Amino acid sequence: MPAIEITNVTKTFGTVTALHDLTVDMPTGVVGFVGANGAGKSTLIKILLGLLSPTAGNARVLGLDTQTEGLRIREQVGYMPESECLPRDISATEFLVHMARMSGLPTDVARERTADTLRHVGLFEERYRPIGGYSTGMKQRVKLAQALVHDPKLVLLDEPTNGLDPAGRDEMLDLIARIGTEFNISVVVTSHLLGELERIADHIVLIEGGVLQRSTSTADATRQSGAVVVEVTDHADKVMARLEKWGATSVASATPQTFAVELGDESVLDQIQLAAADLEVGLVRLERRRHRLSEIFLNEQESAHV
Repeated sequence: MPAIEITNVTKTFGTVTALHDLTVDMPTGVVGFVGANGAGKSTLIKILLGLLSPTAGNARVLGLDTQTEGLRIREQVGYMPESECLPRDISATEFLVHMARMSGLPTDVARERTADTLRHVGLFEERYRPIGGYSTGMKQRVKLAQALVHDPKLVLLDEPTNGLDPAGRDEMLDLIARIGTEFNISVVVTSHLLGELERIADHIVLIEGGVLQRSTSTADATRQSGAVVVEVTDHADKVMARLEKWGATSVASATPQTFAVELGDESVLDQIQLAAADLEVGLVRLERRRHRLSEIFLNEQESAHV
């Protein structure tokens, strides 16, 4: 059974349509929910939590109806909001214990779960400091921790990397990946940045203007292409020139000493090795290139507008 089932969901606010006839299943595992700001991602999350009713259609989360079983859904689902919503004058420990007790955990269990969760998100040493003195990255970790503290079956994370620097984004993405792999909790994570979700998601759902554009497994979308990536120790330009002289088609990469070669047939692999040997350069890497999600979706959107 999918973690989330959405059937013909439409949501309007007056004359504005936030979601239009959306039908999609989101499997267990880590699902990347992608769309530009204003695409309808946050609206759908509120519907899935039972906090907002759709204008039409229906949705089920963990087999539960969002319109009639919202309380049961929220007992089993964690939610990390996008907005800044943390109390400034209490510690992370106090806040998480409170949130755990609000979810129905006894006080002693709530304290134990709080310590474990703060350790998982890397805030154990800072757990008694007031949240108001935390950095943006630390506050995002507190929001993630409160979504996990009651041991949910599913977490909905709304733009969890917002406001983070590149190192902070990497750390947050690693934490999210661990939720799925180490704790067996299903994750739906929203973002307007497709590239970062490609790293951690098993499945990608893309919406634009409240309309479904694509739903696919990451493995299928990033299947092998008809090209090989070549990395050499130096003189990549000379290796490319030699291959093109022999009839191969090559494309330079933004990475120094790396380029791609169209794989017409298996003889191209022999030509690459021969060119490297002739020019006395080391062959560092030779592998089949995989499509990137951003390339696939961009090409589809451009085709749709032609």
